[in-house]
Amino acid sequence: MVDKYFTISSPSEGLYKEKGSRFIAFAYPVCSEGEIKQYFNELKKKYYDARHHCYAYRLGTTGEQWRAVDDGEPSGSAGKLILGQLLSNNLTNIVVFVVRYFGGIKLGIPGLINAYRSATADAILNAEIVEKEDKDSFSIEFNYPAMNDVMKIIKDEQPEIIKQEFDTVCHIKLRIRRNMSEMLKNRFSKIGTQISD
Repeated sequence: MVDKYFTISSPSEGLYKEKGSRFIAFAYPVCSEGEIKQYFNELKKKYYDARHHCYAYRLGTTGEQWRAVDDGEPSGSAGKLILGQLLSNNLTNIVVFVVRYFGGIKLGIPGLINAYRSATADAILNAEIVEKEDKDSFSIEFNYPAMNDVMKIIKDEQPEIIKQEFDTVCHIKLRIRRNMSEMLKNRFSKIGTQISD
C-alpha cells in the first residue's frame, strides 16, 4: 500500500507569454475538492476579465481522483496539458489553474498546447516539491487497568499522540502512517480496546 506521495509545500506561480497572450499559472497544495472550488472562485473573481480559467488537479496518495478542465479552449488543448505536467512530475494533492488573457492573435492548437504546458511547468519549477506521508487517525478507548498494555503498544509502534484523557475510562487519539494502521488497530483490539475513527 502506497502511503507516501509528492506535492508542493506552498502556493506558487508561473507565467508564459506568446503573441500578446499571457498565461498565468497558479499552483496550490490541496486535500479536497472543496479547497479547489474555493481557490477557483477566488481566481475567477480576481481575474474576472481573463478569457479562460483552465485547470487540472490530482487528489489522493496515488492521484486516483483527478480532473482536467479546458474552460472554453479547444478540447484537449489546456486541461489535459496541465494534468500531464502533474503526472510527469509525479505530484498529487495539487491543483494548477492557468488564467489566460487573449492578446488578439490566435495561437492555434499547437501554440495553446505549448503555452498551457509551459505555464504549468513554470509554476511547478517555482514551487518546492516535498514528500509527504499519508496518515490515518483513530481513537482508542480502554479501562484504566489496561493502561500498561496500551502504553507498551504505543511505545513499540510509535504512533503520534494527538490527544489523551485519562480517567476510569481512558481515551487516546492517535495518528500513524496509513500502511501501519491496520496492524496497530489489530494489536489494540487483541487487548480489548475499543477503536473508533
